[in-house]
Amino acid sequence: MTPKLRSLVLALAVALPAHTIQAAAPTAAWPKTGSAIQHDAALEKRVAEIVGKMTLAQKIGQMTQPEIKAATPADVTRYYLGSVLNGGGSWPNNNKHATAKEWLALAQAYHEASMKTDMAVKVPVIWGTDAVHGHNNVPGATLFPHNIGLGAARNPKLVREIGAATAKAVRATGIAWVFGPTLAVVRDDRWGRTYESYAEDPAVVKRYAGEYVKGMQGAFKSDANTVATAKHFIGDGGTENGKDRGVTKVSEAELLGIHGQGYLTALGAGAQTVMASFNSWTDTATGVEHGKLHGSKVALNDILKNKMGFDGFVVSDWNGIGEVAGCRNDSCPQAINAGIDMIMVPDEWKAFIANTIKQVESGEIPMARIDDAVTRILRVKLRAGLFDKSPAQNAHAGKDEAMQARALARQAVRESLVLLKNEGPALPLARGKKLLVVGKSADDLSNQSGGWSLTWQGTANTNADFKHADTILAGIRAAAGAANVSYSLDARNVDVSSFDAVIAVIGERPYAEGDGDIGLSGTLRHSSRYPEDLAVLRKVAGKGRPVITVMVSGRPLYTNDLLNLSDTFIAAWLPGSEGKGVSDLLVAGAKAYDFRGKLPFSWPKSACQTRLNVGDKDYAPLFAYGYGLNKASRSRLGKLDESIPAGGCGVSNTYPIFSQADRASFPLTIRAGQQSTVLGADLNASFALPGIVVTTSQVNTQQDAKLVSWTGPATFEARGARPMALPAAASDKAALRFDTIVQAAPAGKVAMAMQGATIDATALFKRLAGKGKQSVKIPLACFPGLDLAKVDTPFSITSDAAFAAAFTNIEIAGGAAAEADAVRCEELR
Repeated sequence: MTPKLRSLVLALAVALPAHTIQAAAPTAAWPKTGSAIQHDAALEKRVAEIVGKMTLAQKIGQMTQPEIKAATPADVTRYYLGSVLNGGGSWPNNNKHATAKEWLALAQAYHEASMKTDMAVKVPVIWGTDAVHGHNNVPGATLFPHNIGLGAARNPKLVREIGAATAKAVRATGIAWVFGPTLAVVRDDRWGRTYESYAEDPAVVKRYAGEYVKGMQGAFKSDANTVATAKHFIGDGGTENGKDRGVTKVSEAELLGIHGQGYLTALGAGAQTVMASFNSWTDTATGVEHGKLHGSKVALNDILKNKMGFDGFVVSDWNGIGEVAGCRNDSCPQAINAGIDMIMVPDEWKAFIANTIKQVESGEIPMARIDDAVTRILRVKLRAGLFDKSPAQNAHAGKDEAMQARALARQAVRESLVLLKNEGPALPLARGKKLLVVGKSADDLSNQSGGWSLTWQGTANTNADFKHADTILAGIRAAAGAANVSYSLDARNVDVSSFDAVIAVIGERPYAEGDGDIGLSGTLRHSSRYPEDLAVLRKVAGKGRPVITVMVSGRPLYTNDLLNLSDTFIAAWLPGSEGKGVSDLLVAGAKAYDFRGKLPFSWPKSACQTRLNVGDKDYAPLFAYGYGLNKASRSRLGKLDESIPAGGCGVSNTYPIFSQADRASFPLTIRAGQQSTVLGADLNASFALPGIVVTTSQVNTQQDAKLVSWTGPATFEARGARPMALPAAASDKAALRFDTIVQAAPAGKVAMAMQGATIDATALFKRLAGKGKQSVKIPLACFPGLDLAKVDTPFSITSDAAFAAAFTNIEIAGGAAAEADAVRCEELR
């Protein structure tokens, strides 16, 4: 532990209540947290009696949690299933627009099925769901700001109220268990789940965790309470390079002092379940590699259950057991022996049950461990009152109105906004001003809500899918008067001088874990991944009218170029369904509000400040943690440095050409004869020249790819303003790697080139036709005479006849040429 980090941990100990000082000290003395839910001797006796009458198959069934698409109510009866879950983008009968009553009907069916088993004592099934910013899987439920926005609000009481409102909404659909709150303390903002973290400061996470659990779970005295889950245990926000499911390299003292603080108050408030984390943990003080947390007895049993005294149950994450060494999705005695009590096996649950029964019978898993797991599960079900009422008997059951808390969410949005630059007109703007609103996120509820909104990644949604919701544009129109507001997505053909002010609403598109990772080869520069936002600001800035920029994002970003083009700049995070919470601070209304949000994460001043936390060595942000202006405070930023490094941050074995990491350094271009066109940033636009048309499509995630359709001779290429500057790691055994879906096989010849080095790729693309998504790796050695130091066009495809394929994730990947599935050069001759 560095001296600065030790000082930070000790400072936390001073700042937090006395009973937690020992926990925050750098000695890794994990405390007994206690629990608001006390031991009940009569309840424990009842649990023991039920367990004593159960068969092995019934016990393993109770430990099994499949996804609703893969398990019917009849399966609950036959296999004694203890739980089901719905994943992101999973709905009753696969109906995205199912009402609360339709959700309830399925929940009731599962419950009734669990009451029809041949068990001596019937045990009710429990349904779990990811309600991480409201009941986000259900259209019509209020979507609150994601945790990063709540962290900016610095309001524990608000978080408690949101926890309670979310639980009430969930109970309306017949569900009694929420996989939340997330207690990650993010250290590298390239992680795709940064927005699920309240703050980089463990003290904020600690203050919020207990309050959220109190609001959501209460003491199980209300029909509006649900079981809460503290997740993901532990260190999920600390992975190296912000890699999802990566390795967190910290000492045990840091694991407690930084990543464990939220669990102290969450468990103290009585959280009944804990979800294991996908990441691995290496103890830097001892050098011990504990491996995946799903298989770590030290973390799950020794620390969580024994030292901290947690008596609820531990649930695995989605197929998380399959990532433990020596395990599969349907078999993992290591995870059960390590302390996993309920296993989330979305699809392969029948094989899991069969395998686990055999492992107990062979002694690989002790019966005592099974009995302990089932005891914990039954304890929680009894405490939560699931034996007393069916889902349909809940006071809020089937009521759509119970899923709405719009005034509370609107308040949360207002309090979450952080004013970073204030050098334009005084806010709020007076009603009656002529306003030009531009930018892709002004009228887009998907962008506004982010990941985990109706679907897992928050993609594949339209505004019509969100019921009871307002876009930011709708809020501005309502506040300023619709006749006073004009909207242009890309500011094309607009006379800025005819307006009093411009409001630009820009930002990231939706993502969740995995897809949201920027990666080691990327930077935090927003304009590299979303060049359309820089383009729209350039069209409206410097025209004699003030530009007020609202940035919608799931993390702090390097935005110096955008700040330079803006007079006012607001970090709005991911506000959710209530766009009027943003407009409340932009345009004067019946009630006056001020900015009160403070940065929950430090804001970078350079593109490679990906790990930027208070206490870090050489901490030098553009805007420090806790920064935030009010409307009376004026800033004087001056001209900010806009420079960016070529090839990403630090040592990387990949160099992005066109991917999530960078879409701007090598702009895509089409050529036909003497004509050429640079593809614009508008994702909804199509581009055409004789013989070629390019539109936006999907290969991995929504709008991530370009579909190129040839009808005659033409070229599709990525051309930069400067040659590539490959780091050494990306040059070694390198390959040109890209993802593609070939929709129509080439009818003529297809040539691929890097600068002047050309290969014949006709046979390659014919072979890939009709096979769905394929990842292609072409060794750079296959390109004859290639001089990487002179390559400013690293990707070029020319077809002389009909051919159609979508392309994305184009990059130079070091080491990829040596991989078994790399293309062999002789295939290209």
